[in-house]
Amino acid sequence: MAEAPVITIYSSGFCAYCVATKNFLKSRGHGWTELRIDTDPANRAALAARTDRTSVPQIFIGDVHVGGYEDLVALDRLGGLLPLLESVA
Repeated sequence: MAEAPVITIYSSGFCAYCVATKNFLKSRGHGWTELRIDTDPANRAALAARTDRTSVPQIFIGDVHVGGYEDLVALDRLGGLLPLLESVA
């Protein structure tokens, strides 16, 4: 049985879209690794280096950058989230 892919969320504690992202993933039975940029400057630097963005959330499935919350939901609505999760696993 293949391992579930690692879902990584760069987030902050005062971000409504970060909470929405985690609720969305939880409702579909997915776990994630959260990297807080507001409590760890190294995570903020890593996010900027990895995406050239500073806004959160920024979501990765494996090494694939999905984008933010709205990008994640749009991907799901178009039927692309499950295949991405399966292809990374």
